[in-house]
Amino acid sequence: MRAILQEMKMKYLLLFVLSLISTSIIAQKKTGTISGKVVDENDKPLQQVSITILGRERGTATNDSGNFTINVPSGRPVALMFSYTGYKTTQRSFNLSEAEQETITIQLPKVENVLEGVTVTDNRPRTEAGRINIDPEKALLNPSPLGNIESLIKIFVGSNNELTSQYNVRGGSYDENLIYVNDFEVFRPYLVRSGQQEGLSFINPEMTAGVKFYNGGFQAKYGDKMSSVLDITYKKPRKFGGSAYIGLLEQGLHLEGTGKTDKFTYLLGFRNRSNRNLLSSQETKGNYIPSSADMQALITYQPNVKWLFEAIGNISKSKFTLFPEESKLSSAVFSPLFTANIAVDIAFEGQEKDRYQTNMLGLSTTWQPRKNFRLKGMLSRFENDEAENIDIAGAYLFGERDFDKSKATYGLIVNPLGAGVFQTFARNQLNIQVWNASLKGSIDKGKHFIQFGSSIERQTVTDRLHEWEYNDSAGYSLPYSTNILQLSKVLNNTADLNINRFTGFVQDNIQFKDSSDITLQVGLRYNYNTLNNEFLLSPRAGFSFRPKNWTKDMIFRGSAGTYNQPPFYRELRRYNGTINKDLKAQKSWQVSGGFDYSLQLFQRPARITTEVYYKGLTDVVPYDIDNVRLRYFGENMAKAYAAGVEVRLFGELVKDAESWVSLGFMRTKENLENDQYYNYKLNDRNEPIDSTMVNVGYLRRPTDRMITFGMFFQDYLSTNKNFKVYLNTLYGSNLPYNIPGSVKYRNALVIDPYIRADIGLSALLLDSDKTNRRSHSPFRSFNNIWASLEVFNLIDRPNTISYLLIKDFANNTFTLPNRLTPRLLNLKLVARW
Repeated sequence: MRAILQEMKMKYLLLFVLSLISTSIIAQKKTGTISGKVVDENDKPLQQVSITILGRERGTATNDSGNFTINVPSGRPVALMFSYTGYKTTQRSFNLSEAEQETITIQLPKVENVLEGVTVTDNRPRTEAGRINIDPEKALLNPSPLGNIESLIKIFVGSNNELTSQYNVRGGSYDENLIYVNDFEVFRPYLVRSGQQEGLSFINPEMTAGVKFYNGGFQAKYGDKMSSVLDITYKKPRKFGGSAYIGLLEQGLHLEGTGKTDKFTYLLGFRNRSNRNLLSSQETKGNYIPSSADMQALITYQPNVKWLFEAIGNISKSKFTLFPEESKLSSAVFSPLFTANIAVDIAFEGQEKDRYQTNMLGLSTTWQPRKNFRLKGMLSRFENDEAENIDIAGAYLFGERDFDKSKATYGLIVNPLGAGVFQTFARNQLNIQVWNASLKGSIDKGKHFIQFGSSIERQTVTDRLHEWEYNDSAGYSLPYSTNILQLSKVLNNTADLNINRFTGFVQDNIQFKDSSDITLQVGLRYNYNTLNNEFLLSPRAGFSFRPKNWTKDMIFRGSAGTYNQPPFYRELRRYNGTINKDLKAQKSWQVSGGFDYSLQLFQRPARITTEVYYKGLTDVVPYDIDNVRLRYFGENMAKAYAAGVEVRLFGELVKDAESWVSLGFMRTKENLENDQYYNYKLNDRNEPIDSTMVNVGYLRRPTDRMITFGMFFQDYLSTNKNFKVYLNTLYGSNLPYNIPGSVKYRNALVIDPYIRADIGLSALLLDSDKTNRRSHSPFRSFNNIWASLEVFNLIDRPNTISYLLIKDFANNTFTLPNRLTPRLLNLKLVARW
């Protein structure tokens, strides 16, 4: 019986295979034929032009007369790609019936400034530890609420807040990241409490030519921070051009051009942004009036090959006004004893008005008397002028919410657990001015490329801090006193600081003569400031090695060094608002190592990078995070570490569409001094009769995230490359959340994993092929025009950014999550000329 069943199975399998073969043969016959000729701009035939069906690897090529013939599937849209070295790749779409024949002539426009037959590969980005090169043109294409360079960086380092342009790198805080634009250091506003108050990032993507991002192991020429460097280079125009974009969230315009003799160039950018559509969907309902605008300019003048003069300026203004009305927060509670939907309803009164203004002016002169010698003098002034005005009162009712739609009490709190009123008041002003004079230079000696520099910087801080909170729970003022009315939190302080900093560096990038595949960077950096008279030295080194006899294109690289961070405004301020002028620099030593492997993946170029790192930190200033606001302890009272591994894939998962995938694992912990507390044993009358001291030891830092995953994926329709899709996906495992002022309950709460997916659908309305445009067309000078539809938070996940702590009548504390943005649509139109 078993043999008969086996024989029947074989017959059915054979019949199935034969049916597939016959179906395939029939399908292969359903084709049409396209033939024709490919010519250049002068109608001369082009030979060996590659012709492929979009989405397939194989095709055909033109003969010596420029003629070709190719069979294509019939009964559905098909796109042919015509490509030839030195000429622009052209796409043509067809939809042929079975056995239909069509004859065409294709004219390929020549690409300017192409050196045929020569391919130069720059391996320098691959030899520097921690370096990631980012294409700034992807900023407007990447679907994200901010649409800036920082949104691209978050794909590699992770994120927990889509409303902010700030980011954490390898367990560091927001304040541990350096940002340079054309060698000038730029700064962010300091008083911002939440991402919804942030305005535009300093960096304008449409003005950007190059982005170098170092997530660790950076060289001595970069400044005194412990986590990362973002090095931005703006464009140097060669001819007149520009771009404009308009969307529901942001609008922008940029212009660029040169003078008659090309000695003078200009680059201008204007942007305006309003997050009103984003914020109107948040849990706190009210009238949100956010606005942000900036203007930037880069002007260069080069009278001859030896001299270059440059001026860069920025004016940025952001305002945030909120008239809150109500907020309804809910959270499910599960325990062995009971399950409930805990909620709080808050009715607000009052308003919040915040203002942030940034001004920057930089002047530089570059002198290059010889090809191998270069000096650059720089003078800059940066100013942040910020003000917070808050006067908001609220009355809340806390308890169990009814989610039974069949009842009249649906959506209401039916079992009150607590009630009260509160008031928040703030009148804070901050003005920071940074003056900087620098001199940098380089000497190229072939084997040695020596760089050096020195700078003098004066920082002036004027701070006026006046804020308080009042809480009244169940008719009792908290903290309770029978004699006087007490406020739960009072900060009232002024500070006037004048700090002089002296910094410098020298480094040598060595290329060994015996082997061009070995490089070594060795450098030393110094820093001295007059605030605490601390003098710091930071030796740093990096290397790369490419085995000569390996068939695989693999480069091994590593770095080691010390990275010190002298305190600035936020680190100096304690929780109670006072300033610690004796605060020392936070110090770290860091090592990293990994490889960069270039390979063919799916017959397309790809790269895999891996890096393992360890950071040991001393004199750490602990902090807590509430949304994007960092609250420092203001004391060097901890030691910490961070260790992890990162793996990244760069490649064309789909042909001609580069994508990135990043995966990281990390653990970062800190050990605070004097972090002991007592556990008390109580008797029947609830009186302490015994106690035990507990030493806390190492705890998770506020940025401790075990797993970070990011992906930027591009694809297009198989029948038409002009319709594209972009997917931005982020995942970050849970984060600790600290209860302020509590040693025992530090790390007591956990913020759920951050999961987010944003998708963008783009259509090319006008391509760069100008041969078919009429002379009187209003679009004759445009290079391209794109239209995009973006869906933010595609899965509509309510990610948590922080917690609201609230007590019931029995003095039990409950936590209710503050959520980020839900799903939202955005439309965008981008034109470049």
